[in-house]
Parts: sequence; structure tokens; C-alpha cells
Amino acid sequence: MTERELFETYNKEVYRTCYSMLGNAMDAEDVCQEVFITVFGQNWASIEYFRTWLLRVTVNHCLNHIRKRRSLRTKEALLRMFTLRTADRPADAVVEEQETASECASYISLLPEKIRMSVSLRYMNDLSFQEISEVLQIPVGTVKSRVHYGIKMLKKIIEREDLKAKEGGAAYERSGSAYSAMER
Repeated sequence: MTERELFETYNKEVYRTCYSMLGNAMDAEDVCQEVFITVFGQNWASIEYFRTWLLRVTVNHCLNHIRKRRSLRTKEALLRMFTLRTADRPADAVVEEQETASECASYISLLPEKIRMSVSLRYMNDLSFQEISEVLQIPVGTVKSRVHYGIKMLKKIIEREDLKAKEGGAAYERSGSAYSAMER
């Protein structure tokens, strides 16, 4: 595999990982570029589990970038669904998926960093618990507990947001009926 083929094969996955960890498109592009510069400077052809190694390099670069910013929380994590065949689907379905992905990203951005990394690697990059364990250099049990805890936290966040939305709608209905009563 040539460097160009390597880049074309893994570019999107590395970028998604960077973006999910950093929450900023410009930072993700910069770190993604740094990752490939680092990889091309290494003897990458002899590495047995290349994808795992590449994602480990990516995570390390992201963590270094976060440390440089002196911020352990990202501003926003925006997930985009990368679909290959959006033209075959109706436009309203694509828009609805993107809105859902954006909403999920805002919820995921509320998770603590360590949990957010595990959840992102599991559900954005479809890594197994073992692969996440190798990428983050933590025990498999820790990965499982972080993903499980992250899902529980996301469920509570979503329930809280749904409750807020329902309360907001009820308040609007009450204020609307009060307004119409004042008009009479």
C-alpha cells in the first residue's frame, strides 16, 4: 500500500475520530494532518495491527492538542453521518438523519472526556471493546464500564431534555390560553 492509498483509506476515519474528540472542524483537520505526517515518518508498513495503531496515534495527537489548549472539555462534538448513497434516499430522510445526528452530538458533548472517547470509538468507529482497550491503553473491563456508563448518562440527558421540551410546550399552551382569555 502506498502512502496515498493509506491516506485515502483511513483519512475519513482519522478525521471523524479527531472531530469527535476535539469538536472543532479546523482543529480536527490540523490534528488529522499531523497524524498522517507522523505515520508517514514511521515504518508503518511493518506494523501488524495497523488500524489499531493508527487510531492510537490519532487519540494521542488529540489528547496532546487538548492539553495544549488547556481544556479537558470540548466545545461541541458534531457528528455527521457519512453516507455513500444519499442520492438514493429522499431528501427529507437525509435531513432528518442529519438533525438526529446533530442532536446526538450535542448530547455526547455533555459526557466527560474519558467516557466520550470510549462511546465515540465504539459507536462512531465501530471498534470492538478489545480494539478500544488497545487504542486507549486501558483494560477491556474499563472500556465496557465507560461505554455502559456513557449510555446510561446519555439516556438521562435525553430524558431530561424531553422533559424540558414537554414543559416548555405546556407553558406555551398555558400562556396562549391565558392570552386568548385576556382578549375576550
